[in-house]
Amino acid sequence: MDGRRSAFYKSREIIKIAKPYINEKQKGQNHMGKVAILVPREEMLYHAHNILQEKSKSKKHYEIGDMKVVRTKNAVMEARQSIAGGASMIIARGLQASLIKQYTDIPVIEIVATAQEMALLVVKAKQILKKENPVIAVVGFQNMFCDMSYFDSIYAIELRTFYAENNEDLRMTTMRAVEENVDLIIGGEVAVETAAQAGIPSLFLSNTEDSIRNAFSMADSVSYAMEVEKKNAAQMETLLDYSFGGVVNVDGNGKIIAVNALMEGILGQPRKKLTGSFLTEIFPDLDHVRTERMLSQGGDGFSTFLMVNGTSVFAMLAPVLIEGEVDGLILTCHKMKKKVSTNQQEVQKKRTANGLIALGRFEDILQESPAMQDCVHQAKLFSLSDFPVLIEGEAGTQKRLIAQSIHNASFRSRNAFADISCRGLSEEEQFLLLFDEKGAVLQADGGTVFMDDGEYLHPANQYRLLQLIRYKICCGKEPQRNKHADVRVLFALSEPGRLERAVETGAFRKDLYYLLKGLCLNIPPLRECREDVKQLLENTVRDCCERFDRYHVFTPGAMEALLNYPWPGNRYQVENFCERLVLTASKRLLDEKMVLGVLTELFEKAERKQDLQTANTKEAAQTESWKDEQEELLAKTLKKNGGNRKKTAQELGISKSTLWRWMKKYSLFDEKEIKTELIIRTKE
Repeated sequence: MDGRRSAFYKSREIIKIAKPYINEKQKGQNHMGKVAILVPREEMLYHAHNILQEKSKSKKHYEIGDMKVVRTKNAVMEARQSIAGGASMIIARGLQASLIKQYTDIPVIEIVATAQEMALLVVKAKQILKKENPVIAVVGFQNMFCDMSYFDSIYAIELRTFYAENNEDLRMTTMRAVEENVDLIIGGEVAVETAAQAGIPSLFLSNTEDSIRNAFSMADSVSYAMEVEKKNAAQMETLLDYSFGGVVNVDGNGKIIAVNALMEGILGQPRKKLTGSFLTEIFPDLDHVRTERMLSQGGDGFSTFLMVNGTSVFAMLAPVLIEGEVDGLILTCHKMKKKVSTNQQEVQKKRTANGLIALGRFEDILQESPAMQDCVHQAKLFSLSDFPVLIEGEAGTQKRLIAQSIHNASFRSRNAFADISCRGLSEEEQFLLLFDEKGAVLQADGGTVFMDDGEYLHPANQYRLLQLIRYKICCGKEPQRNKHADVRVLFALSEPGRLERAVETGAFRKDLYYLLKGLCLNIPPLRECREDVKQLLENTVRDCCERFDRYHVFTPGAMEALLNYPWPGNRYQVENFCERLVLTASKRLLDEKMVLGVLTELFEKAERKQDLQTANTKEAAQTESWKDEQEELLAKTLKKNGGNRKKTAQELGISKSTLWRWMKKYSLFDEKEIKTELIIRTKE
């Protein structure tokens, strides 16, 4: 009891002596690292105090926090308390050091017995044993001892080491040394006690000032390195926060260690929440295979397009190399404009060595209305299939965005997305863009081909499309040029119902029609999605205001008037209307009178003209229908009479000259026949 009481008061005295020194040195040095000293024996605190007294006038890169004698079972708890008190580094020994390392995340400086300390114990052991080449055992935890591999030859001994894994294993480890008939055991309290019970001489391993001094020197070096790292981190943080793009810093394990303010905004999450997360968790659309390969093997960085929190970004990922080894990654993101060009030349410019890209996601689609929600839901279901999809919708109903979204939600999302418009192209031009060796089908192999205005596809190319869908064959001009091509086809029409009419007239193949019709997606127009109109108007006006550095908002009356308008041009009409409205607005509030005035100016006259054109078109259609019937009757009658024009004219009740004009009009004979007929008529 007296011994314990004495030890208690000694510990208190050490702390009492050390505190004034500690408090004095802490003043004005909060920027330094704080070191906690947690050791298993009191004499080690005395040594630490003496060393600190010596170093009081020298420059250090740390300040002293807690100085305690702790038991092994309480080591982790005491360490956590010290950390809560501001400790950024801990000095400890043996198993205690190992446990603190395992259950905390700050540097732990281990007190290791020096070669001089071990040499003194070995010499003392030889004096005790008075034996040539004695067998001496060192028992304890491996991190307690220096390298002693050369002791045998220098001190003429046989040195054996016995390292325990944990405190419970220490006694058994000592017994293994006893069983090997060693002459003496060097170790801690448990080893010495066990050796005494076995009748084996022992020496207690007590750390002197040398080993503790080395620990302080190591702490100084580590603290200095931490200061440098803090400065570098502060500089990096400033650089990140003032960069023009979103930046993510990733460590060698693929975990995020720093995020700048812009990236916080893009992701919509605070950096505290992002730090520690895996990069591939935060950016699921990032190519995981290439990312992991870069972390493990290095190599060149790569760029890609991603959807991040509903925002289209251009992303670049590059490795951080230190002496040729990958130490982490840097990801930079730059926001992209969501507008996708419909111009074929612009589409062609997007072609890269890796194929075309699709920026659109389902999240980009306004879907407040039940009709649009149903449409998007159906499109998501279609994305699970690999069959072709027929997309029908009026101009301005975001058919392209829907197609991109289907692609990006499919298993082909990491592959190319080719976008081709069939309108206004000859058969040869369509072939070159689609089926040639450098065409979209082969360029997008493994991905998706989106064919807009598909009803304008020429018959020969319809056949090629049929072969592509059914047999995965890209047909060239010659059979030997046919190649395998695995692409999914998304087929869009310029207006609903147009394909059915083309099938009826024979302009579109029936077999291809039925092949496409299985997964048919009808995109509702804005007049059927009134709930989406308000959001679209507000978003578009806000975008225009940002571009033109203005600020305008709709009055309730203006919004009501716009919601009652049918918007026959759908999204295209809304965008053009808002552009004109913002550019010409003379006041902040966009009222009912102003918006109705712009609507009338832009569209009323055009709509009236369109109504007149529609009436004329109906009349023309009737005339065209009669002409079609006339042509069909003439062809049948000629065939019936074996091409005899006299009999045909008599049966139709017309003259031979009228028959000749009709045949010429409907191209029912070739140019040679026409020339012959002209010669005959001239002679007549």
